[in-house]
Amino acid sequence: MSTTSFCAAHTQASTLYLPPGAWQTVLDCLCEHFSAIGREQWLDRIARGRVLDGHGVPIALDLPYKEGLRIHYFREVPDEKPIPVVESILYADDHLVVADKPHFLPVTPAGEFVEQTLLRRLIRRLDNPHLVPLHRIDRHTAGLVLFSANPKSRSAYQSLFPARQIEKRYEAIARALPDLCFPLVHKSRLIDGEPFFRMREGPGASNTETAVEVREKNGDLWRYGLYPVTGKKHQLRVHMTALGASICNDPFYPQVLKDVVDDYANPLKLLAQGLRFVDPVSGQERNFESAITLPW
Repeated sequence: MSTTSFCAAHTQASTLYLPPGAWQTVLDCLCEHFSAIGREQWLDRIARGRVLDGHGVPIALDLPYKEGLRIHYFREVPDEKPIPVVESILYADDHLVVADKPHFLPVTPAGEFVEQTLLRRLIRRLDNPHLVPLHRIDRHTAGLVLFSANPKSRSAYQSLFPARQIEKRYEAIARALPDLCFPLVHKSRLIDGEPFFRMREGPGASNTETAVEVREKNGDLWRYGLYPVTGKKHQLRVHMTALGASICNDPFYPQVLKDVVDDYANPLKLLAQGLRFVDPVSGQERNFESAITLPW
């Protein structure tokens, strides 16, 4: 297998270290370990070279089982539904790619989304299997996402985030809060909520911080500027809810909307609008701005 394909396998494939058991072949192990996937499906995947060993080589149907053996497999969703939105590439060089992600498109494969993700689309468009997202934004959120394009410089870009050397600017539309004094800073402790995909505020020392300002007023709706200091899951959505103004069209907050389907005409009014940082490779100041806008 070529080096490129091997890298692609690691970028796009999931990895399993075979657990202890009494199986005769890797196929037997996979069938029992992933009981929801039928044996015929595994036979088909192996025949198409979609199951690889630790060196990135497609395995044989009769490859003997060995505890701890590293196996890479490509997740597949039968009849994956296309997401009718189009991403934009705002900047690309040998080290960095900046994408403008539309609402509803996931950044990375998860759940029912595999090929219909920003990562997979960019890998195909740029023919670069080394692409790795440097951070994430929610599927329902639109805006800027940074990708590392080169493994050699990846750690330099990754280090910007824990060191808080990237200024992130968001915009949101939510109901008016005339009783509060802006600008303000909201701090709280975010913990796992219910269902599993939600977050909530809980007791204890704060682990999140967001600065909030009002940019524009339009009757009962205001346009807010949000400046997260930390980057916890759903932080902005939870903080705006805590202030009393859940972001417009949010299907998760203040409560989960049951059986909701994606309404492409009414997306979550949240946009990752701007990113500013000093490029650790070139030393240049980078200032990227989303081309997406949030209409009232």
